[in-house]
Amino acid sequence: MSVKTLLIGIDGATFTVLDPLLEQGVMPFLKSFYAGGVKAGLRTIVPALTPPAWTSLMTGRTPGNHGVFDFFRMESVDNRHIRFFTSNDVQADTIWSLAGAAGLKVTSLNYPSMFPAPRLDGHIVPGWVPWRQLRIACWPQDLFDKLKTVPGFNPKELAMDIKLEEKATEGCSDRDEYGPWIEFHIRREQNWFEILQYLVKEDPSELTAVLFDGVDKLQHLCWRFICPHDDRPLEHEWEFEIRRLCLEYFRRLDGLLEQMCSLVGPETTILIASDHGFGPTYEVFHANTWLQRHGYLTWSEAAKAQDNSGAQLGVGSVARHTYLLDWDNTKAYATTPTSNGIYVVVNRDGKSPGVTPEEYPAFVEKLKQDLLAFRDPSTGGQVITEVWKREEIFSGPLGDVAPDLTLVLRDGGLLSILDKDTELSRRPSMGGAHRPIGIFGAKGPGVRKGFEAKTLSILDIAPTVLYSLGLPVPESMQGRVPEEIFESSLITTKPILKSAAAAASNHAHAADAASSTSPEDEQVILERLRELGYIE
Repeated sequence: MSVKTLLIGIDGATFTVLDPLLEQGVMPFLKSFYAGGVKAGLRTIVPALTPPAWTSLMTGRTPGNHGVFDFFRMESVDNRHIRFFTSNDVQADTIWSLAGAAGLKVTSLNYPSMFPAPRLDGHIVPGWVPWRQLRIACWPQDLFDKLKTVPGFNPKELAMDIKLEEKATEGCSDRDEYGPWIEFHIRREQNWFEILQYLVKEDPSELTAVLFDGVDKLQHLCWRFICPHDDRPLEHEWEFEIRRLCLEYFRRLDGLLEQMCSLVGPETTILIASDHGFGPTYEVFHANTWLQRHGYLTWSEAAKAQDNSGAQLGVGSVARHTYLLDWDNTKAYATTPTSNGIYVVVNRDGKSPGVTPEEYPAFVEKLKQDLLAFRDPSTGGQVITEVWKREEIFSGPLGDVAPDLTLVLRDGGLLSILDKDTELSRRPSMGGAHRPIGIFGAKGPGVRKGFEAKTLSILDIAPTVLYSLGLPVPESMQGRVPEEIFESSLITTKPILKSAAAAASNHAHAADAASSTSPEDEQVILERLRELGYIE
């Protein structure tokens, strides 16, 4: 058996950063890859956020049709409590389940929306799992013990660490933290490569996929070092050293890409994709402060006693929203900084506080217009450039637990959920934030050479993966196989096939007979919630 398709995910990759690095010789392999294959921008979903975007890439469906909207999820439309997302929230077939149902072996490394792991023939190491639970998160059950023989295997550096995630968005308090943090991500990417190499050599899968997420983390925290032209010029020796380390990260990543492509050989179709792009962010919109000052939200006494001076966005405060708000007098609130979403409190029984269903349409429209009317007090500029209603971007059978409104801020940044003394503040230093256009690349048999295609949709990746494997594309997928990236002779000899119904149910994972969530799986979820502050 050999690898037929290699899918390489690069979280947050953007040509804004990569193109200069290709021209400067920092990433010579990636430059040659595009010269011998296809290059295109890749438009993501709204919001441009890791969990729903990667899930859309895996399913070819929008969030309202697959069920993942954020790192967190409302328990139900009538429940204010939120929890961390899991693979059980994915209510659509994935490239993994469809390939598995067709009898193909699958290897998936570090992708989100994969815990509990799909019970497929192959190897699954889910992303976004605390390191202490990585053993029971892997599939099959003996995989972790096999991986312990891989040189440099270090579960502490592979798995999710919420403190590191918080640092990426909140920033470093000490300049001495930057260097070790970047070096950690260099080691982490090397570790994922070693695992991939081991599995390809020992037990290859027809569909093999790995996700490198350090690009996203570095760009969040180190955008001013990677793209100093977006801010002030670098001046101090320590700043130049951080930039050198950032470039070293990209240089080392390029080397890993070269080794992977060489490992699978020229007969493999290689696809490269990111979940979103990136750009600079300079300010923070304090959404709940704005909502409070405009009469939509009231803080509880507990919130008034909380010290928010050390944080900007409130990543560490997500679990506390249920007791930080006065629910008798709150009609709209933001509960996570990641989704840029605002929820409306709806009184469905005629007795509870909030907006009645009859009042809801007019209330949401007024709130939308009020948000669009908000201006920067110092310049008069519009701060919120777009406000999307739930039905506009989350249409589908699963959209009812999505935010009622989703905001697009003028500099692409994230909103803050904290109680601050201002509605709009300047960040202490420029950071990086998500943008709608990511990257795509393809190379292999039948793929055009040196071709730059028009921007594709992230929904096109799942159909393209299936086509590369010789599998039909379900009619339910909202993306397409971009025929323009292939030689016309390939499309003639290998026509695109469609299937009327999906061949697999959910993920073929914890939803079938052998797959209800086990006590071990539940323990992993509990540990996640504990690390996030949900439970003691």
